[in-house]
Amino acid sequence: MFRLLTALGRGFKQHVGWKRLGVVASLIVIALAISHLVNTLKGLDTAKVFAAMAAKSTMEITMATLCVIGAFCTLTFYDFFALRTIGKNHVPYRIAALSSFTSYTIGHNLGATVFTGGAIRFRIYSDYGLNAIDVAKICFISGLTFWLGNCFVLGIGMVWHPQAASAIDQLPDAINRLIGLGCLAGIAGYLVWISIGKERRQLGQNGWKVMLPSAPLTLLQIAIGVVDLGFCALAFYLLMPETPAIDFVSVAVVFILATLLGFASHAPGSLGVFDAAMLVALPQFKQEELVATVVMFRILYFMIPFALSICIMGTRELWLSVIKPWQHRKMNGASECREGEPAPAIVHQQPMKRQSHG
Repeated sequence: MFRLLTALGRGFKQHVGWKRLGVVASLIVIALAISHLVNTLKGLDTAKVFAAMAAKSTMEITMATLCVIGAFCTLTFYDFFALRTIGKNHVPYRIAALSSFTSYTIGHNLGATVFTGGAIRFRIYSDYGLNAIDVAKICFISGLTFWLGNCFVLGIGMVWHPQAASAIDQLPDAINRLIGLGCLAGIAGYLVWISIGKERRQLGQNGWKVMLPSAPLTLLQIAIGVVDLGFCALAFYLLMPETPAIDFVSVAVVFILATLLGFASHAPGSLGVFDAAMLVALPQFKQEELVATVVMFRILYFMIPFALSICIMGTRELWLSVIKPWQHRKMNGASECREGEPAPAIVHQQPMKRQSHG
C-alpha cells in the first residue's frame, strides 16, 4: 500500500503537479461562478438597478467611501510591517504605502496577483537596493498578514453565525462551526509555536530564509488584517438595502468567503466569482437592489483605486524614465559647455602718446 501511494505521488508530481492542478481548479471556479451569474441575472431589469443606485443617499455613499479609504490606509501597513520584519528599515513609510497600494490594486484587478503585484513591488523597491529575494519575503509576510486576518475574522464569524457561511458552502451549521473553531485553533497553535522557540522562527532554506514575526508582533499582524477586512465589509454593509434587516457579522462572514473565493480563482478583480457568491448567499434581498450594491462597491473599491494606481505609476515612470534623465542630460550639457568655453582675452590698452607742439 505504501509503495502504491508513493508511486501515485511520484506520478502526480511528474505528470500533473500542484501548479497545473491549481490552474484547473481556478478555471473550474471561474466557469461555475460565471455560469451561475449569467443564469441568475437573466431577466434582470437594468432600469431598476440604476434606480436603486440613484436611490442611495449621499450619506451612505460618503460613509462607504470613507470606509474604503480606511481599508486602503490600513493596507499600506502590510508592506511597512513586512519591511520592518525582514530588517529593511531604511525604506520609508511613503514608499511602503506606494508599493502596497499600487501592487494590490493593479495586481488584483489584472489577476495573477503573485506575478503582477510582485513585479510592481520589485520596480519600486529596487530603487532602494532590495533584490528579488527581498521582494519575495515581503510578498510572503504581506500574504501571511492577509490570511491570518481572514482566518481570525472568519473563525469568529463562523462560530457566531455558522448559517451565514452555509449559504455559500452548503454545509450544515455544525460543520461550519467546527471549521470556525479549527481556524481559531490554527491561529492559537501558530502563536504557541512561534512563542516556544528560543529564537525567532524562520522558514526557507539555502539563500531564501524569512524570519517570522514574534508572538506580540503576530498579534499586531492579525490586527492589521482584521481592521482592513472590517473596513471592507463595513463599506459593503453600508451600501446594502435597508430591508430586510441583516446584522453586520452575517454580512462580514459572507463577504470574507466571497473574497476568498475570488482570490482562489485568480480572476481579474475576482470578477464573476465575488459577485456570484454574494448573490447566492443573500437571496433574501431583491436582485436588482443587491446588484446595485455590488456594482457600487466595485466602483468604490476596485475601479477608482485601480484608475488612481495606474495614474500614479504612469506619472512615476514618466518622471523616472523621461523627465529626470532629460534634466540630467540638460544639466550635464550645460556644465560641459561652461567647461569648454575659452577664457576671455585680456585687452591691454596702449597708453596714448603726447603730441608735441612746435
